[in-house]
Amino acid sequence: MPQDADEDQYRRGFALQQAGRHAEAAAVYRDLAARVLTLKLATNLGVSLGEIGERGEALHYLTLAARHLPGDQTIGRLLATAQAEAGDTVSAEAGYRALLDAHPDDGEAQLALGGLYLSLGRYTEGWPLLAARTTLHTAVVPPVDPGFPEWRGQPLAGKAVLVWIEQGFGDQIQMARFAHALKARGAARVTLGCRPALAHLFSTLESVDAVIPIAARAVVNVGLHDYWSRYFSLPEHLGVTLKYLPAEPYLAAPADSLERWRNFGGGARVGLVWQASPTGFNAANKGLPPDQARRLLDAGAVSLQPEDTGAADFADTAAIVDGLDLVISIDTAVAHLAGAMGKPCWTLLPYVHSDWRWLRGRGDSPWYPQMRLYRHGDRQNWPGVVDMVLADLAAAGLGAP
Repeated sequence: MPQDADEDQYRRGFALQQAGRHAEAAAVYRDLAARVLTLKLATNLGVSLGEIGERGEALHYLTLAARHLPGDQTIGRLLATAQAEAGDTVSAEAGYRALLDAHPDDGEAQLALGGLYLSLGRYTEGWPLLAARTTLHTAVVPPVDPGFPEWRGQPLAGKAVLVWIEQGFGDQIQMARFAHALKARGAARVTLGCRPALAHLFSTLESVDAVIPIAARAVVNVGLHDYWSRYFSLPEHLGVTLKYLPAEPYLAAPADSLERWRNFGGGARVGLVWQASPTGFNAANKGLPPDQARRLLDAGAVSLQPEDTGAADFADTAAIVDGLDLVISIDTAVAHLAGAMGKPCWTLLPYVHSDWRWLRGRGDSPWYPQMRLYRHGDRQNWPGVVDMVLADLAAAGLGAP
């Protein structure tokens, strides 16, 4: 094939990759790689394969690329990430550390190594590395300069603390538990900034004195505090480890929401969430395919998707969850909500880019004692995951007759 035709084919593959159509990109790249393999082709083929869960083949091509250009910062980071995805955490850690030895300011490597440590339960090492998020991902970790100092573990007796908004709904729900730890350290006043959809729900947090709803790109008056922090900065300065992780329920549905939703579902016992926000992290891999969601709905689960329930905010959803025996959810905010309420929740994790907070290889979560985790085997297999859930529903007497 002429060289310019090969380049045209590579461009087609790259366009598909940039559009997030990784399976199609991998097919185009594979065909081209059978004739000629260049550094950029090996790199992008490895990335696309990793995005569709072909871990062994992704490692093969990224290893070839790294051997061809040893010491390259981007390729080294991609290879370490592929190793972490494949479960070779020793090689991944060594790769990230080598990168940081050569490039101490590589924020992407810092954040990736932090996520690796957290996925291994090495919280003391992992939390500080998350600081890189504040400069890398300003769209979801908004900058803040309220005119008073950031809290970095200083004594809190008699002090007022503002916890500033960051990341998604589930992230804020997960980390809101630490308001109690701030109060336990003597804080006189704890204020949480949150997205408006969480504000009414967060009014049930016993250790929170004020909740400030903050819409995207809004400017708000937060008032004077002694210190401020971000949600994901709290665990580091509170010394959170797996051994010392507050896991008791800390959220409840507000009374007015409970009254409004007390007749929801007609006696349904199980709720299901199978779709995540399309703009959220890893949305393409988190969602349950519609045919697999239908199997669970046919087994008696009721949809908890807001477009089906009519819930206006998370207080409404909490009231619906309160009336159920069990929530089945993909890795999205409702899983955190159910866990924070102490409601039994079966969480279906994605095969590709499973998040650090669920650790590795466990069927339970130290963050939420009432949660059960469902994982794929050695490759993506949603039908197999749903098979397990249906069997467990039947065993628990929660499936449709």
